[in-house]
Amino acid sequence: MNQKAFKKDPDILTIGGTKIKRGERIKLQLDCAALYDYTKLTIPVEVIRGVEKGPVLFISAAIHGDELNGIEIIRKLLKKKFLKKIKGTLILVPIVNVFGVLNKSRYLPDRRDLNRSFPGSRNGSLANRLAYIFMKEIVSKCTHGIDLHTAAIHRTNLPQIRACLDDKVTKELAEGFGAPVVINSNLRDGSLREAARRKNVSMLLFEGGEALRFEENIISKGLRGCISVMNKIGMVTDIKPLKKKSNIFIAKSSFWVRAPRSGIFSVHKKIGANISEGDLLAVISDPFGGESLNIIADEDGILIGAALLPLVNQGDAMFHIATFRDSAKVKRAIEKHNEFDAD
Repeated sequence: MNQKAFKKDPDILTIGGTKIKRGERIKLQLDCAALYDYTKLTIPVEVIRGVEKGPVLFISAAIHGDELNGIEIIRKLLKKKFLKKIKGTLILVPIVNVFGVLNKSRYLPDRRDLNRSFPGSRNGSLANRLAYIFMKEIVSKCTHGIDLHTAAIHRTNLPQIRACLDDKVTKELAEGFGAPVVINSNLRDGSLREAARRKNVSMLLFEGGEALRFEENIISKGLRGCISVMNKIGMVTDIKPLKKKSNIFIAKSSFWVRAPRSGIFSVHKKIGANISEGDLLAVISDPFGGESLNIIADEDGILIGAALLPLVNQGDAMFHIATFRDSAKVKRAIEKHNEFDAD
C-alpha cells in the first residue's frame, strides 16, 4: 500500500464534523443550503470504514440532478455483504446536486452547471459553494474516485468510461472498470475530474443511458465496474475478480454529427452500432414526410451517443461517434459485453 493511501486513511476520519473510526459504518448529512421557506437541504453521505488501512474511494452520482442511474448503482452497492470486509474507506454520495434532483433538472436553480464550478469557493455562487463543500469534505480526503453520469436530457449514451489516460494509474483504473469503450477525455475547466486531479486523486467518469430513468442494463454495468475498481485498488480482496469477457478499446477520437437543417428525423442506426463511412444514420424531413435529407456518416466508428427526441433544429447534436483502429472488433466486444449482462 502506498504512502498516499495511508496518509488519507487516518484512524479517525472527520467529514462534516462527524468523526468516523475504523470499522464503523455511518450515514451523515452535509449541510449545503436551504430553500426559500428555510427548509434545510443536505447532501446524503454514507461512509464505510474497514478495520485495516487502505485506499479511500468516493463514488458519487447526480452531480447533474436529472442523471439518476448512478443513484441506483450506489443504492445497489450499499446492499453488498462484502462491504463488511473492505480495506480502507469507501465514501458513497448518491446525490450531490440535491437542488437539481428535487427539480428533476440538470442544473442548479441559478442555471449553473455544477460540473463546471469546481473546485468552488466558500463565498461564491450557489454552484461554487456546493462544489467547495464537496471538494473540502469528500474529494480532498480520497485517493480514488468514480463519478457516475448519464447523457443529457433527450439523449442516450453507450456505457463508457471517460478518463485522462496520460496518467498511468487512471489508465489502469479505466481498463479495470471493464467497460468495452474508454474515451481519452481531456480535463475541462471547472470539472470535478480536473479539480480531483489537482488534489492528486485518480478519478474515472462513467457514462451510460439517459436522464430521468432507471435502466437496469446500465445500472448492472456500472455496479459491476465499481466493484471491479474496488478489487483493482485492493479495497476488496475476498471476492473473485470477474472473468474477462471482452477486450477494452480506447477511442482515438470522437465527434458529433449535427443537423444540417431543422425538421423531424427518423433514425437508422442504434447505440453501439458499427458505423462505416457512407452509412445512412438518419433522415430529416418536413412534417409531411417530404423534402427528405439523408444524414450520411463521413467516417468509420462506433455510435456511442445519440439524440432521442426526433425533433431537431439546425445545428443540434444528433449522433456522437467514437473512432477506433478496428471498429468491427469494438462492435463484437460490445455485443459480448451485452451477452454477459443477459446471462
